[in-house]
Amino acid sequence: MANIKSQIKRNRQNEKRRGRNKATRSEISSRMKNVIESAESGEDHEEALRLAIKKIDKASSKNILHKNTAARKKSRLVKRYNNLIS
Repeated sequence: MANIKSQIKRNRQNEKRRGRNKATRSEISSRMKNVIESAESGEDHEEALRLAIKKIDKASSKNILHKNTAARKKSRLVKRYNNLIS
């Protein structure tokens, strides 16, 4: 445990940010799963794909995901999506 006031504050800030980032990463995973499930069942899969890509882009712009990681996730998702609907 830190004794320095500024470090104690920094630790609190880091915990808050970690919680927010974790929630966003979890939501991205859920959205990606929703795309696959909706494509398999034939529901509104285009909307699900659009929302998943939007979330990935937003996380990338806020530096929650690295830009190359975001690009890789989108690429793999679209590739899998196209294989399922064709």
